[in-house]
Amino acid sequence: MIILKTQEQIAKMNKAGDILAECHRQIAKMIKPGVTTLEIDQFVERFLAEQGATPEQKGYHGFPFATCASVNDVICHGFPSNEPLKDGDIVTIDMVVKYDGWLADSAWSYPVGNVSEEAQHLLDVTKKALYLGIEQAVVGNRIGDISHAIQSYAESQNLSVVRHFVGHAIGETMHEEPQVPHYGPPNRGTRLKEGMVITIEPMLNIGTYQVKIDSDGWTARTADGKLSAQYEHTLAITKDGPLILTEQ
Repeated sequence: MIILKTQEQIAKMNKAGDILAECHRQIAKMIKPGVTTLEIDQFVERFLAEQGATPEQKGYHGFPFATCASVNDVICHGFPSNEPLKDGDIVTIDMVVKYDGWLADSAWSYPVGNVSEEAQHLLDVTKKALYLGIEQAVVGNRIGDISHAIQSYAESQNLSVVRHFVGHAIGETMHEEPQVPHYGPPNRGTRLKEGMVITIEPMLNIGTYQVKIDSDGWTARTADGKLSAQYEHTLAITKDGPLILTEQ
């Protein structure tokens, strides 16, 4: 069932999104060789508590952390660790913030120090793919229009689009209908209506789009060990176009 949100509810989600965006701005200042993703996770816990917010994914189906921290070949759902980030790494920090009963979800990929041209290309294309998808998130379009915009651009840049994980609607709960794939033909799927709130979160890989899951049951890696990046925003479908609720 698709749950349409009122303007008041979207405004509450926007408050959660503002907190999340500021948290990412602070994380960006922390990213450097030598910092650990566990230190970032602990910062996020403290920051959200100071804002009167909570990390929604902590405890979700047993997930033990406030953030997902995905380094290099990890696509998503990586566990924060005590291993220091190294010059040339890339890392994605993904979190869901709950504030006043409503949620916002955003992931951002960061270069650590000086990264290779190949890694920078991956970061640049993945971010642009997100915004090309957002451009299609208008009343009357279909989910497939978002999917097609992302896939066609990514593949034109010689990158692959992960199929195993998709975006979704969000509100008082983390995963609502409809799902938002980042691949597929245009003019297919659910038609977008005013009041829908969705995440668009393309995960692009340098090599194959295929995935393998670590023994922890959460950490998803590229099957060939090559780099992966992800950028994600939560946005509302409005009569005036897409409204990004987690804009940095």
